[in-house]
Amino acid sequence: MDYAIETAPLETLQCDCLIVGVFQERQLSASASAINSTTQGLINKILSRGDISGKNGETVLINAIPDSSIERILLVGLGENKPLSGKNFRKALLAAINSLKKTQIKSVVCSLAECDVIACDRQWKTRQIVEVFNDAVYQFTVYKSDKETDSKVEKISITAPATELESAQTGLAQGRAIAEGINLTKLLADLPGNICTPSYLAGQALELGKKYPSLDISILEEADMEKLGMGALLSVSRGSRQPAKLITLNYQGGEKNSKPIVLIGKGLTFDAGGISLKQAPGMDEMKYDMCGGATVLGTLLAAAQMQLPLNIIGLIPSSENMPDGDANKPGDILTSMSGKTIEVLNTDAEGRLLLCDTLTYAERFNPDVVIDMATLTGACLVALGRVPSGLLGNNDALCNDLLAAAETANDSLWRLPLWEEYQELLKSNFADLANVGGKDAGTITAACFLSQFAENYHWAHLDIAGTAWRTGQTKGATGRPVPLLSQYLINRAHG
Repeated sequence: MDYAIETAPLETLQCDCLIVGVFQERQLSASASAINSTTQGLINKILSRGDISGKNGETVLINAIPDSSIERILLVGLGENKPLSGKNFRKALLAAINSLKKTQIKSVVCSLAECDVIACDRQWKTRQIVEVFNDAVYQFTVYKSDKETDSKVEKISITAPATELESAQTGLAQGRAIAEGINLTKLLADLPGNICTPSYLAGQALELGKKYPSLDISILEEADMEKLGMGALLSVSRGSRQPAKLITLNYQGGEKNSKPIVLIGKGLTFDAGGISLKQAPGMDEMKYDMCGGATVLGTLLAAAQMQLPLNIIGLIPSSENMPDGDANKPGDILTSMSGKTIEVLNTDAEGRLLLCDTLTYAERFNPDVVIDMATLTGACLVALGRVPSGLLGNNDALCNDLLAAAETANDSLWRLPLWEEYQELLKSNFADLANVGGKDAGTITAACFLSQFAENYHWAHLDIAGTAWRTGQTKGATGRPVPLLSQYLINRAHG
């Protein structure tokens, strides 16, 4: 989809549809008022009929506009005539694009960036329009014979006064970059496990490196990892015919000697649970166990497009977790890269085995901070549902920065405690620690496990098991937490 900023007066525009906002009690936004004046009170007539009350998220499409170069007008309810919350602004945007998706409309002008949103400027509002619209029209059609999508929209123009043109253009550039990062993340996650293997994921990283000179890509093969002593990571791939890969993306946008931000994403391209086999219902969704790795690729793509003045390292440990004669068995003891030994009590708790060696490997980059993201525990879905991702970490400043970024990006986080008492649950009679801590506090004990490999730097863990994809009728990847991480990086770049 093509996005642009439009500064010309509304009455001079030519488009298939103009989106304007209306408030409750028949009150008009500035753009709605201007169009109402040039169309002999058309919008007021529609409101007087009661077809739309102005509640947030309501829409009415006016299909015929007499004597106008604007062919249709979409009225979008904004609620009470007062500044909107960020969430309600996005709710109105989503309602707008959803109501246009199954029409023949190709060119759209959106005036909703004029709305007052609490503590948000033109840049943020413009960016949200791009992100929300782009997310809503995404459809996975790669393996469908009919590749036609619901939406025919090809161009979105976002209005802005000339006085705020620079702010709007910055928001547009950020929105495009983040939207493209989200699209890549969703596409990779939605691919089936027989296509998106660890080797395929590595190939996608190499393609990114070809496209963006600021990205340097390197791949560790199993022989390389064996030399490094990555016994935990390699134990996961033993049950698979697909070789494991450790993918490194090195983005150098900052000063040569400045410490990098390290992003680690779990890249398990399919998780059958290993010997501790998962139940069949819903197992198809275990292709989404690589959403953390896809998020790293999407976020690095966004950073490269925005040319952020930061140094960022992306690490993606990628494997499959399958049952096989050589697979991990409950009771096995592994030696990690750090030298710590791990008793495997459940082979379905494999993500932490991939991550723990990668956390140790991250030390060689002398990181400023390390953030890992993983579809790690079903317990996170039980605790928090599908609204926020779980956040745990060993540094309050880092966690607070992520919470602030989540608030701005509308990509929610909720922090859980990482207290010493929970570490007791990981004690093993036979090794330094067990890979699971029992049925209680599963999300926390998983993070406690990881924390033992992240003691030498500031670290945060995002459990995205409930937020990386949707299930049911709307099954598909969400692209989260690319918006959150992109906002965190933007804040770091301009902080």
